[in-house]
Amino acid sequence: MTLAELVLTGDLARPARLTVPDLLRRPQHRARVSFECATSGIQHHTFTGPRLYDVLTAAGPGFDPARRKDRLRFLIAVSGADGHHALLSWAEIDPDFGQAPVLLGVTIDDTPLDRAGPQLVLPQDRCGARHISGIREIRVDGGYGGWRPAPATPGHASAAAP
Repeated sequence: MTLAELVLTGDLARPARLTVPDLLRRPQHRARVSFECATSGIQHHTFTGPRLYDVLTAAGPGFDPARRKDRLRFLIAVSGADGHHALLSWAEIDPDFGQAPVLLGVTIDDTPLDRAGPQLVLPQDRCGARHISGIREIRVDGGYGGWRPAPATPGHASAAAP
């Protein structure tokens, strides 16, 4: 049996390749989730898996831990095997800020996801659009430190400087 592999990339001290068995070796959390699916109505599922925050923290995100607000510039991009993508901010999952209980689901309704790969599970979302199945890559990106808003021109919206 071929196991799906998840790649952690980006601004990390310890990028990694993880399978569902690797994720099962981490502390597991359980979440009962109800979300509205545009194509099939309300869905109810129970997921288990490690918290995204714990997995990414173990990979060593590239922010300065002594500067609490430094983490606020980090984004987390999640890509699935089916081409779906979702974007989260580090602040959403960080216990000092949003503390969202986002999971990397390794089981759905007690069925292992070994071959399909983990799922991004956001119990707080009413809509299931950010539930990404078969995650193939999670990229942590803090490269926004040089971004500065352009000065506003009267009568025009402000735009980002290149």
